[in-house]
Amino acid sequence: MNAFDELANNFSRLPGIGKKSAIRMVNWLLKQDSSYVQKFAQNLGHLQERIKPCSVCGTWTESDPCPICSNPLRDSSQICVVEQPQDVSTIEAYGEYKGKYHVLGGLLRPLEGIGPAQLSIQPLLNRIKDGSVTEIIIATNPTVEGDTTALYLNKVIMELQLPDSPKVTRLATGIPVGGDLEYIDKRTLALSFRGRSEF
Repeated sequence: MNAFDELANNFSRLPGIGKKSAIRMVNWLLKQDSSYVQKFAQNLGHLQERIKPCSVCGTWTESDPCPICSNPLRDSSQICVVEQPQDVSTIEAYGEYKGKYHVLGGLLRPLEGIGPAQLSIQPLLNRIKDGSVTEIIIATNPTVEGDTTALYLNKVIMELQLPDSPKVTRLATGIPVGGDLEYIDKRTLALSFRGRSEF
């Protein structure tokens, strides 16, 4: 296997990148200035050295704790629980949420051997125990695994039996803005009815 094929094979292992896209990427890189390609390779080579999980919330960061955890203007009484570090970036892009985060590192999938011990659940419980957290917002995906994980988290948080137990909420799910009822699937419609709110 030559260098071209090796690099194309490496790119094709990235999520969402097929063999044809990988070949296009390698061809594109070959046409670029060598200083750009060297800088690209250098950045890629140092990626895992420079970017680590935050010791508090688990999101990717160069400084520990991360800028969100160390920001005194963020609301420490709210913790938004997400599945993966990229979910933090997604929520931050909206600019509405001003609390802090906790990354689980996955979802409960017993058939795949992923139980509570494989996720960052105990560190979350430790963050709650001091009594300063008033709300846990569970922002896992509305899938079977996401729902199972959310129910489990609610259960273990309630089992802490804290004097001021935090409120556990789940992100609302349902009909998207601009959506048409005719094209909404049954599960989404059912969730919309269950999560309806007053005007």
